[in-house]
Amino acid sequence: MKRVVILAEKPSQAKAYAEAFTIKEKTKTFIQLMPDDTFPDGATITWGVGHLVELKEPHDYKPEWKKWKLEQLPIVPDRFLEKVSKGKWDQFKVVKRLFQQADVIVNAADVDREGSNIFYSILRLTGVKGKPVQRLWINSLEKDEVRKGFRNLQPNDKDLRMFDEAKARQISDWMVGINASRLFTVLLQKKGYASYLTIGRVQSPTVYLIYQRHKEIENFKPEPFYQIEGLFQAQAGTYKGLAEIKEKDKAKVQALMDKHGLKEKEDVTGVVEKVDQKTRYQKSPKLHSLSTLQSVANRRWKYTPSHVLKTMQKLYEKRLVSYPRTDCNFITDSEFSYLVKNLQGYQRALNVSFEPKSLRPNKRYVNNSKVQEHYAIIPTKSVPTEKKLSGLSRDEQNIYNEVLATTLAMFHDDHVYEETTICTHVHDLPFKSTGKREVKQGWKELFPKPSKQKQEPNLPAVQNGEQVGANLHIKESMTQPPKPYTEGQLINMMKTCGKLMDTEEDVEILKEVEGLGTEATRSSIIETIKAQKYIEVKKNIVHMTNKGIMLCEAIEGTLLSSPSMTAKWESYLKKIGNGEGSKQVFIQQTRQFIEKLITETPDSIEQVNVRSTGEQKKKWNAPVAKCPSCSTGTIIDRYKFYACSEYKEGCKVSFPKKLAGKTLTPNMIKTLCEKKRTKVLKGFKGKKPFSTALMLDEDYKIKFDFNKQTQ
Repeated sequence: MKRVVILAEKPSQAKAYAEAFTIKEKTKTFIQLMPDDTFPDGATITWGVGHLVELKEPHDYKPEWKKWKLEQLPIVPDRFLEKVSKGKWDQFKVVKRLFQQADVIVNAADVDREGSNIFYSILRLTGVKGKPVQRLWINSLEKDEVRKGFRNLQPNDKDLRMFDEAKARQISDWMVGINASRLFTVLLQKKGYASYLTIGRVQSPTVYLIYQRHKEIENFKPEPFYQIEGLFQAQAGTYKGLAEIKEKDKAKVQALMDKHGLKEKEDVTGVVEKVDQKTRYQKSPKLHSLSTLQSVANRRWKYTPSHVLKTMQKLYEKRLVSYPRTDCNFITDSEFSYLVKNLQGYQRALNVSFEPKSLRPNKRYVNNSKVQEHYAIIPTKSVPTEKKLSGLSRDEQNIYNEVLATTLAMFHDDHVYEETTICTHVHDLPFKSTGKREVKQGWKELFPKPSKQKQEPNLPAVQNGEQVGANLHIKESMTQPPKPYTEGQLINMMKTCGKLMDTEEDVEILKEVEGLGTEATRSSIIETIKAQKYIEVKKNIVHMTNKGIMLCEAIEGTLLSSPSMTAKWESYLKKIGNGEGSKQVFIQQTRQFIEKLITETPDSIEQVNVRSTGEQKKKWNAPVAKCPSCSTGTIIDRYKFYACSEYKEGCKVSFPKKLAGKTLTPNMIKTLCEKKRTKVLKGFKGKKPFSTALMLDEDYKIKFDFNKQTQ
């Protein structure tokens, strides 16, 4: 009998896998499958619960590393170790037991480097070795795709390389985060800063890019500029045009008017010198990657990037869309084939009807060579019923319809419009007028009309050589500052920051790795910098905070402010994933970077202006009561517990912050220290909630006192 154990990343994923087969038994920690063609002896599906395993904290290696002190840096363990995440021991024990019993283990976590990291980190911590491991590689949770994937399991060679890549990334991020956060925080606290900074390999350059835009806007000085505008009266109607001059010096514009014998506000005659009409054909947009979908959804509905990813994950688990964390805009012939078969069903789901322009694959959308791990986001083979669609939330419907419309658009006609340019001469001074006229809506009929759309003027029908009335004036305008980013634009800013780089090499590297972060992580990075209060988002507009400005002033000039550094790291990580780079070399380079930072930062931090950020430094050392044991100490708040201030002199009195699920307040501790007993307190938790008084015993330990009450 061959025992197959499958590890999914999370319970919802395990449930979707199980529903493709016949379930024999379902428990809180695993699902047993009946024997069938795919699994002749059945199989067991178990799961992680998010990250079941995480890297150890500094204090797990050395207790003294818990305190933030400059002299302890750099904090770099000899070996990086993992531990079971808090509150997840029960699930880990089940996974470990099942792995020990297995003959074959299948990694069925998400098909990306973090999925590989989750699986192999768990496997390594279980201590199970020498068992064959296979990889499930699918882009859809539809039942037939799941069954097909399990019948065609992949070898784990590529998976192991992706694990090395992910682990190198995880360890380097740990090293940068732990060391740089402590370094900058302690140095700033010496200058009077009252709180903490967190520094990250990707999050810090991301904040710095936003800061650069903030500085551009802050330092912008509006300046006037001048143009000559003409208002023309033709037989068929009026239109406006501009002469080809744009100057800061009004005198130069006036000189041009004088040269042609023209005066402002004077009625003169012009001649239509040329009318140029061109028909333009606009192809439908490329299929969605996650980032293009996040940008569109933010522009159209103001959804945050993380909300779009969460909504997409729900639609993926409902088997309505393909794998969401993709950076690809192409599909293969295989996907195109099933889309063609389901065209009518998709049209019904979107409540539209049109004759497809072509049922042949177009290289703009269908290109096997451009698809690597994942293809573009498209609807699955499962065409939803009216009932299933009505059961979706409004946000799910909006996102699903956007995916559906973008997919259907590649079968639709081009959007056709007519572009007209009129060249009008007034005393031999040429004026240019442009306008657009829609000829055919085409694929645009599939999408909701934008609420605010800049309309090109409709130009009247004029003839070559036609004389028109002309009235000219010098138009004054002001230069405009750059606009602040919207939250959706942050995704594109991170992806295309190569455009902001100075050297060609940096531009090429950023282009190769597609900027900062990955398709799967950018939205969580944005959420992190919001949570750290480096930026705030008001009405979808991103603003720097005082804390964010201070962070950027602190890291300015260091590699932590440089997107190219992050990109170079990401480029090397890709080499590890391809088997061309070394995890050990990468970690060693990170260590050298941190040592350089520790040496150089104390001098550069002197230039930073410490700002009030509205945060207060937490006072964990607040005195609570006199120590009931020694005569000299006081009981102080030590963050996670209470303890005597004389612990270094040997007084070992300490009290927990929580007891049987109830938080013990400083007042309760004070009463215990002074009176040795509290009144009856509610809110303790056992098998059932209960109430009791607390008392101190002879060894100064807290005990329950069910018999007595303090009056």
